[in-house]
Formats: sequence, C-alpha cells, structure tokens
Amino acid sequence: MGIEVLAVDLGGTNLRMAVVAENGHIEHRERCSTPHVNDPQAIVDAIAGLAELCHKRSSTGERITILGAAVPAILSLGEGKIDRAPNLPMLDGVPFKPLLEKALGIDVILENDATAAAIGEHWLGASRGCESSICVTLGTGVGGGIMLGGQPVRGPDGTAGEIGHICVEPNGHPCGCGSWGCIEQYASATAVVRMVGEIMAEQGTVADATKPLTAKEVYAAAKQGNRAAVETFRQMGSYLGLTLAGLVNALNPDAVVIAGGMSAAWDMFFEEMREQITKRAFRVPALRVKLVRAELGDDAGILGVASLAHARLKQGI
Repeated sequence: MGIEVLAVDLGGTNLRMAVVAENGHIEHRERCSTPHVNDPQAIVDAIAGLAELCHKRSSTGERITILGAAVPAILSLGEGKIDRAPNLPMLDGVPFKPLLEKALGIDVILENDATAAAIGEHWLGASRGCESSICVTLGTGVGGGIMLGGQPVRGPDGTAGEIGHICVEPNGHPCGCGSWGCIEQYASATAVVRMVGEIMAEQGTVADATKPLTAKEVYAAAKQGNRAAVETFRQMGSYLGLTLAGLVNALNPDAVVIAGGMSAAWDMFFEEMREQITKRAFRVPALRVKLVRAELGDDAGILGVASLAHARLKQGI
C-alpha cells in the first residue's frame, strides 16, 4: 500500500480534510463548519477531531505522520505563525503550526491557501506540465499563487503572490488590506455586487433594497442580457486584464489559471480580460500565455498541501 498524508483546507465557512495518496487520489474526506469563537484553540480542536476520523479510515492501517494545512492568511512560515487572517481574525498572531503539532502529535506543514491552490493545479490540474504559472482565485476576495521553475514563490516575508492587492485604481474603493483601489475591489464576488449597484445608480435603475443581490444573481442577470450586470462583468474583465498584463510582462508565465467561485462567470469576463492582456502586454508573452480555468475546484488547496506533505516525507526517507 502507498504512503498517505492528511491535508486540510481551512476556510472562513468550512473546514475540509482528506486522506491523500502519493498519486493524488483522495482516499477519504471529512468536513465540518469552521468554529467562529474568539478562541484559536477551537479551530485546532476541530482539525484534531477531523484528523482522528481520517486516521481511522486510512487504508494502510498505520497512523499518518504528517498534515499539510492550507490557511487563508499571511504566514510567517519560519515560525509557523499566522500574521494576519482577515476572515479568521481570532488566528492573528497565533503560532498555529506548534499548536497543531501539539494537538495532533504529527508533523505539520502550513501554506497560504491561494499558493496551495497554485501548487495543486500545477501538480494535477490546469497548469500541470507548465514550468511557470500564475493562479488567481476569485471568490469573496482575490488571492493568488505563483509557480516559477516548478516551485512556489513565497518571498522572504511570505507575501509573494498577493495578487489581490495590486492597485488598479489609485483613488479607488477602500480595501480591507488598508490600501485602496486593489483588484480585490473590482474582481471579487463582493466587488461584483457593489459594482452592479453603482452601475445601476448611474443608469438610473433602482435596486430592491429589501432583497440584496448575490454575485450568482448578478451573473444570471448578465446571462439574460441585463445592461448593468453585463457592464459589471465587462469592467471586471477589464480590471483583471490590466492586472494580468503587468504580471505577464513581469513574469512571462506559461499559463494563468483562473480559480475560485467567480470563475463560473468566465464566459462573461473572459473576452475583455483577454483583450486587455493582448493590448497591454508584450506581444510574444501575451501570445504564449494560456488563459485557462482551474480544473480541481475545491480540491486544489487540499491537493497542493498534500503535494508538499508527500515531498517532505520523501526528503526524510
């Protein structure tokens, strides 16, 4: 039987764990709601509980010795500490790796969730076979991960790949990071809802204030030809293209992978995104780069940290 590792994806809403084989096959899954109490130990205990359930379902019959954890946070990887987790503020400043290792009694590898998704797509997804790629996750916010020479780029402070906080409007909408005009404010699900309201106001259309829109509803309206919704996704594509054109010039990647829930609206923003890259990036890199949707869905982050865990085990052999 092959070696297995544990992999967990800690989200703001759900906590998902899997037993993953060397070839990337997910042998077993467990999940629960992410605890939202002002105590980091509650999250540690929830992860430990899922790990115990997964240990019992291991096909090898042996206790798994390592866990890879994808975390939505800026990390101090050397210390195993979470510097800042906007969606899980109870974890700010918490030495998460030591706490997990104490609770689980096994080795733990931490990774930023967007970087983990980039690693997963590079291993088994849309950018497999590419030496260099950029993965952009479009969800409640905008995240990113960069692979160069087949390896993730993290930077000395662990903040490399924070694509969501590239400025596209110098005097634009305030961002939760403390800056303003970030691409996160023009290409995320929350941005789409805000933008369609702004465009409707400009067009003289009054929204029903008693029924707030969702990004999914804005997309459905765009598919039906609603002018404000169509214009919202055109602007989203334009801002994304502006951002990606700069990254294509700077990094000359083989592929750009668009992931996250908002990638479902690909057909409404892709053409404008591609047009902006073609207009703004150097000709040869713009022609070279493949623009593709992610293939692994919610499993990208789990498979990414599983890949790191398997690599760590092989280094120890």
